Amino acid sequence: MSKGQPKPLMYSGIHAVESLLRHRPEAVLELFVLDARAKRGDARLETLIIAARDQGIAVQMARRESLDKLAGPQNQGVAARARPRRPGDDVALDNHLDRLGRPPLLLILEGVTDPHNLGACLRSADAAGVDAVIVPRRPAAGLTPVACRSAAGAAESLPYFEVGNLARLLERLQERDIRVAGTALHESSTSLFDYQPPAGLALIMGAEGEGLRRLTLERCDDLLAIPMAGYVQSLNVSVATGVVLFHLVAARRGRRGSRARPGRAAVGAAPAGIRLEPAAGLG
Repeated sequence: MSKGQPKPLMYSGIHAVESLLRHRPEAVLELFVLDARAKRGDARLETLIIAARDQGIAVQMARRESLDKLAGPQNQGVAARARPRRPGDDVALDNHLDRLGRPPLLLILEGVTDPHNLGACLRSADAAGVDAVIVPRRPAAGLTPVACRSAAGAAESLPYFEVGNLARLLERLQERDIRVAGTALHESSTSLFDYQPPAGLALIMGAEGEGLRRLTLERCDDLLAIPMAGYVQSLNVSVATGVVLFHLVAARRGRRGSRARPGRAAVGAAPAGIRLEPAAGLG
């Protein structure tokens, strides 16, 4: 391994490995396949094996005990040893927004440290058509193998950026006429159901338990709250992210009178004033 290159990690799960081979085949060093499933002629595994060999990637058959030891028991019969993805930085984010050529829908995750939650948020963001996911460099879960498995492929397909200074990022977005919406149980919060999302929107979701930091809330243009009809007054951060994104996608599309592409959702935004609690192994 050359100096400066990240140490290879073991990624597992059909969707995660499939996405790796599609989006970053140059990062994949070796593919491990459960021998019993390969012998049964599993069509999805066979497709992965062919894709790997077409890229010149070594394919190894492994027994269940060996594969579980390499990649953990929830491997779905396949694992890949690969170099981790390097998130884009502030400059890459600016370039990405310049290339879009239209008002974006962005998802910002502040302090989401549980990798299952991060992966599930990425999965919802991809399904909703979010243009980029942005996280502060610290604290954050990072694109670990667990997060990538929970993301079911979205960790490779989505534009993903880490920034050093969240406050400065919000200022830069506002200078681009991108409105910033945060989520909080606050007397000035607007019900998600009444919110009319603007063309350019950055939704900020807060950490499990604590929500958004005070300084972050003060920099938001809008505060949103999810109406809660039952006894429970909190949602897991990944569930809340999905709820808000798809509601805002529907509101934006309704305003434009457009229709979603088959098999795809559109762009979404922010949840609201709720205490967000850690998920137990979503994905």
